Amino acid sequence: MRLTNYSDYALRSLMYLAVKPERYELANISDIADSYNISKSHLTKIIHQLAKLGYIESVRGKNGGIRLACAPKDINLGVLIKQVEPDFALVECFATQLPSEETDNDNSAAMAHTKGFPITLIAESAEISKVGCVISPACHLKQVFFEALTAFISVLERYTLADIVNNEEELAGLLVV
Repeated sequence: MRLTNYSDYALRSLMYLAVKPERYELANISDIADSYNISKSHLTKIIHQLAKLGYIESVRGKNGGIRLACAPKDINLGVLIKQVEPDFALVECFATQLPSEETDNDNSAAMAHTKGFPITLIAESAEISKVGCVISPACHLKQVFFEALTAFISVLERYTLADIVNNEEELAGLLVV
């Protein structure tokens, strides 16, 4: 599995904001983009979503900017990744959707739902024709991948932003915040 640049940049933006010497001091998108040598226009979309999700506070105006909206210890990495990563479909028989009430009686969907996981396995029905895999009704590989993906997310859920910026001074020096 590989996370998208979108998720990577979201994490890095939050890290940048978390290591600012004055936590309530405003930063701007250009500073973050320059620090990481990434596209300002791409980062703008990410910052907008992080603000909509409540991770970043955006202050408009001449002296505006952005800052963390909550403490780094309150930002769970697994939850964040589930919110910003667009696709967890490791194999074509995964569906990227929240489990519905109809699928909650399916064991895999129920497991996904209890973990707050944004995917479920496609039901073995007419969906197979959409997926295209002829062995889907009898395949056990998708369950292995589902278990692996769940483990991946579970590890991320054990960490917060505070855990990955505990070397704050070293990071701040490298980022020139």
